[in-house]
Amino acid sequence: MFNGPEIWIIILLVVVLFGGSRLPKIARNLGKAQSELKKGLADGAAELKKDEAPKTDTN
Repeated sequence: MFNGPEIWIIILLVVVLFGGSRLPKIARNLGKAQSELKKGLADGAAELKKDEAPKTDTN
């Protein structure tokens, strides 16, 4: 996808735009967002599995 020089240019642009002091905060927020997304996907899959479970008729 990206070769060596392109990665370095992107990293340099990010550091220039956001500054070195804000990068850890941005990375932390991205990590939290990723974990929330995974949790939401797992909850959604569990909800679908629960809804697809065969329902027994107790007449």
